[in-house]
Amino acid sequence: MSHDKITPNQLEKKLKSRFTKEGFLSLANLPHPSTFKDMEKATHRIVQAIHRGEKIVLIGDYDVDGVISTTIMKLFFQEIGVELEWIIPNRFRDGYGLSANIIPRITEYDLAITVDNGIAAVEASQLCKEHNIELIITDHHLLPKVLPEAYAIIDQKQEDCNFPYDEVCGAQIAWYLIASLKKALNTTTDTKSYIGLVSIAIIADMMPLHHINRAMVLSGLKTLSKSTLPAIKAFKEKLDREILTSEDIGFQIAPVLNSAGRMDEAAWSVEFLLSSNIYDARIRLDRLVEFNDNRKAVEQRITEEALSQVNPNDSVIVVNGEDWHEGVVGIVAARVGRAYEKPTIVLTKSENGNLKGSGRSFHTCNLFKITQGCRELLNKFGGHHAAIGLSLPIENLELFKSKLQKNYLAENYNEESFDHDIVGELSFSHISLDLVNMMKKYEPYGQGNAKPKFITHNVTIEDVSDMGKGKEHRRFTFSQNRVTKQGVLFKTKDVFKIGQQVTLIYNISENNYNNRIMLQLMVDKIL
Repeated sequence: MSHDKITPNQLEKKLKSRFTKEGFLSLANLPHPSTFKDMEKATHRIVQAIHRGEKIVLIGDYDVDGVISTTIMKLFFQEIGVELEWIIPNRFRDGYGLSANIIPRITEYDLAITVDNGIAAVEASQLCKEHNIELIITDHHLLPKVLPEAYAIIDQKQEDCNFPYDEVCGAQIAWYLIASLKKALNTTTDTKSYIGLVSIAIIADMMPLHHINRAMVLSGLKTLSKSTLPAIKAFKEKLDREILTSEDIGFQIAPVLNSAGRMDEAAWSVEFLLSSNIYDARIRLDRLVEFNDNRKAVEQRITEEALSQVNPNDSVIVVNGEDWHEGVVGIVAARVGRAYEKPTIVLTKSENGNLKGSGRSFHTCNLFKITQGCRELLNKFGGHHAAIGLSLPIENLELFKSKLQKNYLAENYNEESFDHDIVGELSFSHISLDLVNMMKKYEPYGQGNAKPKFITHNVTIEDVSDMGKGKEHRRFTFSQNRVTKQGVLFKTKDVFKIGQQVTLIYNISENNYNNRIMLQLMVDKIL
């Protein structure tokens, strides 16, 4: 696939065009909390519970969005001096969100509030009713055909909800609830101080970085840099950073916060974020880093085992293992999918003998739709077009695999292996600090505002060396028309030779070394 040559001016036009619809918003443009359906109803009920001294419990979720939602609600209640118990379900024992498994633990509460989950909790909502627990659901996920019965449901995806943005995460909705409660209770709480934590959830939950999401992340990153929260201070110490970027969150902070829920209990991450002093925060962060290191090792092993099973002729890859760790199968699916550039489902045997796992899409494939077409073979199924969770009886596996391939072919996807993030063919002569500074104006990059990726042909490898503990990364000196650039390629087993002519696909990043700013090519692929 050929790409047009691109100059810095053309690149700026392209980046600007991503924001033509709403331009750059600021916090002043945030819609009012009351634009959410049921927000005022929920607020009124919580205020009533506070005044009556009712027992309130919060039910979160084990991913970063759920952990942050739980944390900011707890911090707010602490600040206003009101008791709030919180529960984060265990991925392995309890399953996801407010489920029937959680109900025995909340029977003595008067009011239950969900954050980042609950929209599909039909059975659990009935059980709440039977136990006289009033239920308020706050969620941002797609609505099922049948809604749970609740006193109030705040979810922007409801038809009759006037909130103008469809793609916001659970922590944003929890933050809006806090803003609404602050006003109703007439407290002096600084709700803006929570936006730092919310920005972590927006990035981790892959929300498009446009409209209010961009405004909240930009403001949040500033808040994090000045944050007095011991947990954030501990993170900055660990990363040796004064100022946190969206990349720090996406690649360093989010995986660490996620790892507790993947490997053990997500409650460890909430406890860390709630740390009241730096000493506790450091110790708790060390524990999370240990979970994350463990997660990486387990994931590496399973990825290698999964790759050895792949049938390269399948349009949708399905692999399964005996004792693969349930907490990492989603990441493994993404890794295998990237290696083969195909949608991938990774399954593992669960305790009851069924297969349970996760899928990740690739290119334009709507994995949710083609798996939905096999619904009668599955026990449980949920997700969205790019990521799914499912379980099925082991005896249905072969039939599931063949039906999935048929469903895929029936969709007639045009799967040209074309990376949509490549903005054009860039000459080395155009790579400069000016170019990088211009690109900074359109940060933060991420979901829906991808960091510009470039392609350059006729590049010569002038030098190459190994780096990293297991020598799995490479450091390069490249040249094109007598202009040389430094570059790195992570996680590769390929062997490169000096003098080799190649095509590069890469991003450009700044490297601060000994107070000197160096430009570095972060290589995605060498062709």
